[in-house]
Amino acid sequence: MRTDRLTGRVLCGMMAAAAAMIGCEVATEVAEEQPPITLEMLKSSVPRDTSPQVSGPDLAAVVAGNNEFGWELYRDLAGSASGNLVCSPWSVSVAMAMTWAGAAGATETQIAEGLHYTVGQAALHAALNRLDLDLSSRGQGASGREGAGFTLRSVNAAWPEKTYPFLDAYLDVLALNYGAGLYPMDFMGAPESSRVTINAWVAQETNDHILDLLPQGSITPLTRLVLTNAVYFDAAWQDTFNRSATCDQAFHLLDGGVKQAKTMHRKGGYRMAADSGWQALELPYDGGEMSMVIVLPDSGTFAQFEQQVSAQSMAAVCAGLTVAAEVAVAIPKFSYEYGAVSLADALQRMGVTDAFAYGLADFSGMDGTRELYISDVVHKAFVAVDEKGTTAAAATGVIVGTTSMPLESFTADRPFIYFIRDNLTGQVVFVGRVVDPTA
Repeated sequence: MRTDRLTGRVLCGMMAAAAAMIGCEVATEVAEEQPPITLEMLKSSVPRDTSPQVSGPDLAAVVAGNNEFGWELYRDLAGSASGNLVCSPWSVSVAMAMTWAGAAGATETQIAEGLHYTVGQAALHAALNRLDLDLSSRGQGASGREGAGFTLRSVNAAWPEKTYPFLDAYLDVLALNYGAGLYPMDFMGAPESSRVTINAWVAQETNDHILDLLPQGSITPLTRLVLTNAVYFDAAWQDTFNRSATCDQAFHLLDGGVKQAKTMHRKGGYRMAADSGWQALELPYDGGEMSMVIVLPDSGTFAQFEQQVSAQSMAAVCAGLTVAAEVAVAIPKFSYEYGAVSLADALQRMGVTDAFAYGLADFSGMDGTRELYISDVVHKAFVAVDEKGTTAAAATGVIVGTTSMPLESFTADRPFIYFIRDNLTGQVVFVGRVVDPTA
């Protein structure tokens, strides 16, 4: 059962943490003898709205805003880190929207501007609910990469300090629009075991691809609320690659070096696009409702191209995709994890400043006071691409506390950017880059 799986993870995680503190090992047999730990979930009296009424313009505005934020976040992370990168702007947008539901004054305004929320509170929450329901309906009957069927799952949870008086109206917004389970935690008395519990939930919801989202020390006795989103994606290609055709092929690195990377090969009819300085290929997943788009800048131009990437430029890439008669595709296999990384600095560079400053933050919509502020926003993501398809997962935790053109070939043999999008709404779910597929 679902509860048993989570209980086992929580128990093992807590014992491992205790063992690390005293410098000893704990045998599996000892863990099995411990009494089970149950995770209490409180149900809101308000059920989730499974048929939210959202206007077409509002839905389009929310998708556009989410994608604008996503590519802005990508540029910020890409500029401050080296190596491969993957993140889920969808996950961050949803987690921050649950936080925004309790914001007021300048804090509310700054979050809206930084996250590109261009519609009002009620309209945004309803639209995100509509998008989540739409995304969860994709791939009916389609195949997945990991042996089961196509999966696109986005799940939310709220973890309040059990003694803290949050407003019912705020918790009802989370239940109505996000289906967020409410799990009271003893942050004041047992912050470390609370952290282990939240990480266990994230691991479960991402099929164990996102482990240890919240690092040690991130949860303290001053933590009052953690808001989490976990997203898991597993899909087979519409046309799988033959494993026997995979072979080592040169991949040209940013520093001019060359590495031999396991490269998949296939010929077929694909949609492609090209313009001055780049070419692009769309790889559809089984069912045709979602796809990966790979954008390959010309040799020697990756850094410049990356600095200029935006929602508008990537939308233009998608708009320009047309079917080529036959394409010889060569793409490296890759698999890597990114994070757990703090997004606090990135969000503050985007203008979300008051929310992180005690005394300036206004989350009075959560508890009726000005005592709460965001102590951190943590994000972690994983992606694996091979002959079968793609598995990707991500999770975001918001920690709230108090204080005292047609082409004949497409060879991705150099750094490239990719994103996974819903073809029906245009919502970008994952974005990333590959600068070294062997890393």
